[in-house]
Amino acid sequence: REEFSGILEGLANELKASKSKKIKVIGHCDKRGTPEYNLGLGNRRAVATKKYLEYLGADASQIETVSMGEESPLSYDNNEEAHALNRRAEFEVINY
Repeated sequence: REEFSGILEGLANELKASKSKKIKVIGHCDKRGTPEYNLGLGNRRAVATKKYLEYLGADASQIETVSMGEESPLSYDNNEEAHALNRRAEFEVINY
């Protein structure tokens, strides 16, 4: 989403500035759908985020992807606000 483009641009710039930095993009989704479908959806979200970072100039070798599916929700509520919170990509630093 456009509201996160500045965050992704900053992250891409950090990766470009230091080729030794590595991150993991973790894809999450809400609990609707089967566990198998949600793992795939989380993976597609992580891969799409990685591709966008690459588009911004980050090197693909600096970015790993993983899907958590529905396994790590931010909210356990069952409403659209909770579902929206759970649909996300997070970043974990692997190597500075």
